[in-house]
Amino acid sequence: MRKLISQNIKYFIIISLSVFITGGLPLEYGSEKNFFQGYSIQNPVVRVGLGDNLKNIEISASSGMNIYEVETNYRLIAENANEAYIKGKKDKLNEKYLVQVAYAEGREKAELMAQELRSKIFHKVFITRSPEADVTGQFRIMVGDFPTRSDALGFIARLGEIGKYDPWIIREDIADKDSRPLWIMVGDKVKSLDEDAVLYFIPSSYQSYLSYEGRDYRGIFILRKGTRGIVLINTLYIEDYLKSVVPSELSPYAFRELEAQKAQAVAARTYALKNVELNDGLDFDLDDTPNSQFYKGMNAEHPLSTEAVEQTKGEVAVYKGKLIEALYTSTCGGRTENVEDVFMGPALPYLRSTECTYESQKEWAFKTSRKVLPHYSHSRNISYEIAALTSLGVLQDGREPLYYKQTAPYHEVRDWFQKAAGVLGLKQAGGLPEKNSLTYRNFAELAASAFDLQKRMDNLLVDSEEKFLTKGMEEWTGSSKSHAAYFIKAGIFPSAEEAQEADKDMSRGEAAYYLWKAILTQKIPFKMGTFKNFDNDEMVFGDDENNESKYTIADDAYFIKNYTGERTFVSNLRMVGGERVNIIDNGERAVFLEVIYPYETNVLDRKSSHHMWRVRKSVEEISRRINRFYPVGDVLDIVPVDRGDSKRISKLIVRGTLSEAEVSGLRIRRVLGLRETYFVIDREYDEDGNVKYFTFNGKGWGHGVGLCQVGAYGMALAGADYKEILKKYYHGIDLKNIY
Repeated sequence: MRKLISQNIKYFIIISLSVFITGGLPLEYGSEKNFFQGYSIQNPVVRVGLGDNLKNIEISASSGMNIYEVETNYRLIAENANEAYIKGKKDKLNEKYLVQVAYAEGREKAELMAQELRSKIFHKVFITRSPEADVTGQFRIMVGDFPTRSDALGFIARLGEIGKYDPWIIREDIADKDSRPLWIMVGDKVKSLDEDAVLYFIPSSYQSYLSYEGRDYRGIFILRKGTRGIVLINTLYIEDYLKSVVPSELSPYAFRELEAQKAQAVAARTYALKNVELNDGLDFDLDDTPNSQFYKGMNAEHPLSTEAVEQTKGEVAVYKGKLIEALYTSTCGGRTENVEDVFMGPALPYLRSTECTYESQKEWAFKTSRKVLPHYSHSRNISYEIAALTSLGVLQDGREPLYYKQTAPYHEVRDWFQKAAGVLGLKQAGGLPEKNSLTYRNFAELAASAFDLQKRMDNLLVDSEEKFLTKGMEEWTGSSKSHAAYFIKAGIFPSAEEAQEADKDMSRGEAAYYLWKAILTQKIPFKMGTFKNFDNDEMVFGDDENNESKYTIADDAYFIKNYTGERTFVSNLRMVGGERVNIIDNGERAVFLEVIYPYETNVLDRKSSHHMWRVRKSVEEISRRINRFYPVGDVLDIVPVDRGDSKRISKLIVRGTLSEAEVSGLRIRRVLGLRETYFVIDREYDEDGNVKYFTFNGKGWGHGVGLCQVGAYGMALAGADYKEILKKYYHGIDLKNIY
C-alpha cells in the first residue's frame, strides 16, 4: 500500500469545501455538511480518483442525476438525466526519466547536498518532497531530465566516479499541449465544452447512485481537466468510502471475523484522513487502487464490513495526539518490520517490528479411538474414500481390508448407489438396472442411471473428444463408449488403461473408489468451513455463509490431517482456531473431521497462502530485470548485506560483470520482482561454477510494516477485540473518536 502522488491542479471549486480542503485537516470534526445544489455530503469527505487521461466516459444514474458545468457558479446542463456520454481527446503522453540520487532529512540538508552535486555534474539538479515523506520525513535530490531509460542508466554508471550515491530511476509522463476538444451527450442533445470545463454529476435524490464502468458509487462525480488528461473524481463521505475499502482490503468472505474487520476499518480510516491532509491541493486525495487503498464502489460492500465501519465510526489511531501513518500489510510471514528498514527513513516509535503471535492464544487437543487400516486398490491407498463413504452411511462400518479386495457383488454396489443418491438429494426417476455381475461397463451404466449422468454424456462430449478419450478401448461400444469417455474426462476412471477391459469384474475397493469420484462430480458431500473454538464440549464451526454450528465429536470419529494435499489418518489433532475443516456428521455427532493445515504453526498469519513461498528465476531473467534499474551487466551474484529485526533483507549487493549495485529497503522487492523482502537465496550452479538459477525461499506478502491483516484475523479468532489488535501492531497508540 503506497500513497498516490499527484500533480497540482488548476481548479476544484466547491465553496462549501474550501475550509476543509485548504485549511488543513482538523483532528476533531463537527457535523457540518457540504452542499452541492441541495445535495449534501457529510464532513469529512474524501476525493477518490477513478481514472485519468480518459477519452470516452459513460456515467449513469440509478434514478436520475443533475449535471452542472461549474466555473464561478453552477450552470445546469441536464436535469434528472439517466445517463451521459462524455468524449474528449486523450492527452498525448511522452515519457522522461529522472534519477533520484539521494535522500536527505529536511530541506536544508537536501539543499546542501544538491549544491555539492551541482558542482560535480552538468545536469539539472533539484529537490522534491519524498513520496513517503509522511513516513520518512525526507526530501529527494533529483537529476534530470533524461529522454530515455538508457540515458538515465548511463548517468547512474558514471555516478560512482563522483561519490557514493543511492540512485533510482523514476519515469514521468509529459503531456503535450495540443487543443483538447470536449463534448457531452445527454439523451439526443450534444453540447461542446471548453477544454478546462469542470462537470458535476449530482444524484437527483439520496436514493439514486451513480455508475461508471460497471461499478456503482455513493456521493457525486466531478469530471475535469487534470494534469494528465481528463480525470473522474468520486467525492463522498469518508464513512461511505470505507464501506467499500474495508472489504476490498480484507475480504469478509475469507476473513469472517468482525473484530478483524473493525481493526481494518480504523486503520483504513486513519490512513485516508492522514493522506487527505498531505495531498491538499492535488487532483484528488487517493486513487482507487492498492497504490492508495483498494476501492471498488458499492459493489464491494458486505454486511460484515459495513457493520465494522459503523461500529467504529470516526475512530482513528493517534500517537501523542496526531494521526499515525497507519501502514498495513497483507501477510507479515510471522513478524513485521521496523519502518526504517523498509522505507529507509527515520524510526517511528509506533511502527516497530512485532512478532505475529498472540500471548493469549488458546489451543485444543482432540483424540479418537478410531484405528484405520490401509486399504489398497490399483496400488493406491483408498482408505480416505472408504472413510468418507462409511461416514456418509453408504458403506458398512468395520470392514477389513480383505473385504474390499474381493469381487464386488452387483446388488451390493447397487445398494451403495441408492444410498449415495439419497445423500446427494437426487430423485430416482425409475429403478436402477439389474445385472448379474459388476463389471466396468455395468458400473458405468449403474452410475449414469443413479446420478442421471446421461444428459451430460449426450451434450458435453463432442465426437472427436469421445474418440480421443477412448482410443485403444475397443471393448467399449455403443452407448457404453460415451460412458467410458465421460468417466475418463470427469476423472471417475483415472485412466483409459485402467478401464480398458469393459467386462472385467470389479473389486469392492475399485467400486468404492470410483463411486466416491462419481459423487464428487455431483456435489462436495462435506460441510466445509472454519474451526473457530471449542465451547462446552462442542466444536464451534463457521460455514462459508458465516453461519455457526456446534458439533459434538464422536469418540471414534475419523481424524484426517490434510497438509498441502497429503492426507494422513491420525489419532490426535491439535487446533488453535482458523483451520479449514471438512465435516461429515450423522445428525448428532461429527463422525469425520478433516483438518486442512496450510502450515502447522502458531503464527497468526498461518491462514494466508502467502505465509511461505518459493520463486525460481534464471540468471538471464534476473539480469534483464535488474538492468532496468541498475547497469550491472550480467548478474554474477546477489548478496544480502543487512537484515532488520524481522530478518527481512534491508540491504543487498547485486554483483554484475560491469558494476555492483546496492539496493535497499522496499526497492529490493521491486528490483527483484518478488512478493516480499523476507527471503533467503539458494543458488544452482553450472559445470563452470557460475550461478545458473536463483531460488528465493520467502515468507509474507507486502511491505511488512504495521498491521498484519491476516494476523489481525488470527487474533480475532483467538478472542482479541479490535483495540487489542491495533495496539499490538501499532505500538503506544491511542484510539480516538474525532467525529
